[in-house]
Amino acid sequence: MKRFSCATTALKTVFGYDQFRGFQKEAIDCVLSGKDALVLMPTGGGKSLCYQIPALLQAGLTVVVSPLIALMQDQVDALEELGVKAAFMNSTQTQDDYEAVRDRILAGDLDILYVAPERLLLPGMQALLLRVGVSLFAIDEAHCVSEWGHDFRPEYGALGALREAFPHVPRLAVTASADARTKEEIIEKLLVDPECFIASFDRPNLFYRVLEKKNFKHQLLDFIKTEHLGDCGIVYCLSRRKADELAEYLVDNGIRALPYHAGHTAETRAKHQALFLREEGIVMVATIAFGMGIDKPNVRFVVHADLPKSPESYMQEVGRAGRDGELADAWMAFGLSDVSGRFFFAEQGDASEHYKAVERRKISEMLAIADTTGCRRQALLRYFGEDCEPCRHCDNCLAPPKVVDALREAKMLVSAVYRLEEKSGYGFGATQVIDVLMGKATKKVKDLGHDQVSTFGIGSHWDATRWRRLVRKLIGLEVLTVDAATMSLRLTAKTNALLRDELPVTIRASRNETTLREEKRQMDTTSLNSEDRRLYESLRQWRGVVARIGKKQPYMIFTNQTLAEIAQARPETLTALSTINGVGAKKLENYGDEVLRLVREDALEP
Repeated sequence: MKRFSCATTALKTVFGYDQFRGFQKEAIDCVLSGKDALVLMPTGGGKSLCYQIPALLQAGLTVVVSPLIALMQDQVDALEELGVKAAFMNSTQTQDDYEAVRDRILAGDLDILYVAPERLLLPGMQALLLRVGVSLFAIDEAHCVSEWGHDFRPEYGALGALREAFPHVPRLAVTASADARTKEEIIEKLLVDPECFIASFDRPNLFYRVLEKKNFKHQLLDFIKTEHLGDCGIVYCLSRRKADELAEYLVDNGIRALPYHAGHTAETRAKHQALFLREEGIVMVATIAFGMGIDKPNVRFVVHADLPKSPESYMQEVGRAGRDGELADAWMAFGLSDVSGRFFFAEQGDASEHYKAVERRKISEMLAIADTTGCRRQALLRYFGEDCEPCRHCDNCLAPPKVVDALREAKMLVSAVYRLEEKSGYGFGATQVIDVLMGKATKKVKDLGHDQVSTFGIGSHWDATRWRRLVRKLIGLEVLTVDAATMSLRLTAKTNALLRDELPVTIRASRNETTLREEKRQMDTTSLNSEDRRLYESLRQWRGVVARIGKKQPYMIFTNQTLAEIAQARPETLTALSTINGVGAKKLENYGDEVLRLVREDALEP
């Protein structure tokens, strides 16, 4: 039985919003008409509404397929806070829990059911769903189906069986990151003649910034203490050991930090994740084992302590910052060793050579974005097939770096790579190549006779830092590549284009980070005056108490944006409070009187 007559009524009554964003309404209408759909929206863009609203408008059960077993409870809690009847089935439940959910399904007492793909594909599960009737299958994190993607899950590939088992039930595939190849694979494996709704990948509230590593621990601590002290953030590391070491370092220096990686027990991971989600001011230092599906709106920064493995991974990971629409930082520091490390990891495992070639290409693409001297937003969006004007909201736009024409030096560099291999019969890493270019007669250089090659000393006018920048640049341009087996530099098919002057090469010379920080500080355009800020903080403190008592995440009560609107509008009645974005009927019933009390009490403050 339908609970609401139209999508707009459900949006306002349940979620507290007057209007849909982007093409949410079109995607909802598509699945309501019985057609398959693919929805690509950036993290925080509102993908979940595209299946939550249909669940409230149709008879039958909406089944959400999710790989995020650890987060299903939070997803259900958030929906129940809104008055939506939701539950999950996964391997963490006891038999009694499972039977209780099954009974609710049979009684028609659920709007939405979350299941892992493995559970959904069990014959008994499908028989249960056929018995009660399914109105929609929503496949969350649909990029997991792609063998070429960054989060491939083999079990997702089997979801194509839904087309045969439930031929008349529409399927909605949603994801926040998919290049053209991944999009095609999602459609091929999961959908039939879908309508595609593709939003811009742009997140205007994110400030992109990249630094060269120079005593990284100090750089990270300075960034957090100077710009984000007391804020919630995520620091991504390539290795488990690094995650543990950085978390310990931050704690020793007064930052509330927790490590998270697959080397910890399931109990420790669950505990740390719960603390991060439910409390304020925690910095999670993690490998990529953490993050998919993290629905915490007020993450104020995402740090990459190492170069991400692909633009898709980077987009997905930085998208966990600023989901509330407020300003947030995407901050990265990397060096030449990060590049070599990424190429090394790309060669591990039993994947085909074609797959490894794709991985190497993605590393080069990510490096090009990280090393660009132009607008970072332009470079990132261009990878996903979009274009934009310079954003004025990244480090290169706000404090443009000095740029040096490096074509002549690039030719010196590739010549040195060639001469050293010619001399010794095998390749060498960047350190040896740079020592030769700078004319450093180290023991290794002399022992191998590299002080006798024609390129010895021809680059002495540059220091090692600038040469390393150029090596990174040429790898990003795919003029050079890294042989992961030996960590040596290799020439590529593009080397000849460089030698024929067909490929311009520029590198960053310098940038004043202090100037950048001052320019960025001026961009904080918060509209709360001192009186509104006082009420806002009172509302936040009240929300924290309510969340702790109910063992819920604070944003499930009200988001920061909603609290800020309340602080500015200062509603005096429940009717006025109901007009605030994010205040639906259930939240008005549960919290309205308390919110109005806080507004009245603040008005009495001198």
